[in-house]
Amino acid sequence: MDITVCIVDDNRDIRSALEQIIIMSDGYKLLAGFETAEDAIQKIPMLRPNVVLMDINLGEGDSGIDCVKKLKVDNPEILFMMCTVYEDDEKIFEALNAGASGYILKKTAPQKLLEAIKELQEGGAPMTSQIARKVVAAFRNKPAATESPELSKLSNREKEILEHLAKGLLYKEIAYTLFISQETVRKHVYHIYEKLHVNNRVEAINKFFGR
Repeated sequence: MDITVCIVDDNRDIRSALEQIIIMSDGYKLLAGFETAEDAIQKIPMLRPNVVLMDINLGEGDSGIDCVKKLKVDNPEILFMMCTVYEDDEKIFEALNAGASGYILKKTAPQKLLEAIKELQEGGAPMTSQIARKVVAAFRNKPAATESPELSKLSNREKEILEHLAKGLLYKEIAYTLFISQETVRKHVYHIYEKLHVNNRVEAINKFFGR
């Protein structure tokens, strides 16, 4: 089954280029492209794409980060990947905390972009190597708080899976490591999110690190 995609970017040329990458690639289906956050917020819930490529700056009105924050509340199953020129730490964390599950630079090669979309759909949290290094560095540099009492609600298996999520493993890799099915991993992750009161991998990892 094709991975369905929507693109939100106020730059017509960039949006068109991204649309063409999706249209011309087997296994992917473009549902729509949007210029403004307003249009995206109104129409994306009706289209229900698997993945949304979201620009951070959208000219006037809401930013891409605001757009993700608003859409994620009522559409937790939609996966958002920020596709932007920025490598700024604060924007990375703003986007991830808003509900984005991945973050990739616009200069990324088309094939790498497609691989990132697929990885996102399979339970990963794709980031460029530059951004991954910044995120890891930020985790190391931030003092850890006391462990969240919510973690005590998790079963030993759920804690084990959360630890693997924190290492960046995909669902299929966790399944292989623990000798269980991907569907079992998905069910455990659903319960982890429910118990920790989080909506995505990044929020869950923050709880894992006691932040």
